[in-house]
Amino acid sequence: MAVTLTEAAARHVTRYLGKRGKGVGVRLGVKTTGCSGLAYKLEYVDELSPEDVVFEDHGVKVLVDPKSLAYIDGTQLDFVREGLNEGFKFINPNERDRCGCGESFRI
Repeated sequence: MAVTLTEAAARHVTRYLGKRGKGVGVRLGVKTTGCSGLAYKLEYVDELSPEDVVFEDHGVKVLVDPKSLAYIDGTQLDFVREGLNEGFKFINPNERDRCGCGESFRI
């Protein structure tokens, strides 16, 4: 079981946490929503929760709640720039389908 980050994602998270002046990493999870059923949620974290499963890659901690882990195990978090847009990209080997708008996915 693992959730990883690319170097670009790790650099972005590290830079953002530095600007915030606090934080231990990012929490990655899923929520029920959208056309296909599930959507990723990503937030910066100031404190670990006892139930968090912690992965560390390129010096950045990624925290995942146990319920979400079944859906995102093996996921790699990337940070990409495409034209004028930039943001996180989720590379999840468990995804079977993604809705047309790109906001939700199905396992």
